[in-house]
Amino acid sequence: MGTGPSAKKFGSRSKIKKYKRKTWLCRRVKDTDQIQDEIEKAKETGKPITFKYDDELPGGGQFYCVETGKHFTDAKALADHKKSRYYKKRCKDVKDEKYTQDYAEWAAGMTKEKLPPAHAKK
Repeated sequence: MGTGPSAKKFGSRSKIKKYKRKTWLCRRVKDTDQIQDEIEKAKETGKPITFKYDDELPGGGQFYCVETGKHFTDAKALADHKKSRYYKKRCKDVKDEKYTQDYAEWAAGMTKEKLPPAHAKK
C-alpha cells in the first residue's frame, strides 16, 4: 500500500507569488516598441532578421515570425500562425506610430506653451 500520488493537486500553486512571477516571465512576449526597433535596424542595415541554426530554438531557429517575435517548428506552423487573429492584431499594432517621450509628455499635459507676455514693453 502506498500513500497515494506524490504530485500536487491541480491549482495548488495558484496563490504562491513566486510561482506566478516565474510563469509570467517565461511566457512574456516582446513589446511592440522592441519589435519596431528590430525592424528599423533591419531596414537600416538592409539585412533581413535571420538566425543561425540553433538546437535550443524550435525548428532550429529557422522559422521566425518578426511581427510577434516567436519561433516555430516548421513552415506549416508559421503559415498557420500568419492566418491567426493574434498575428493580424499584432501586425496592426506594429504598424502604428511608435510612442516617444514627446508624445507621453503631450498626453500628460506637460507641454511647453509659449504665451504672449502679459505686460508687453513698448
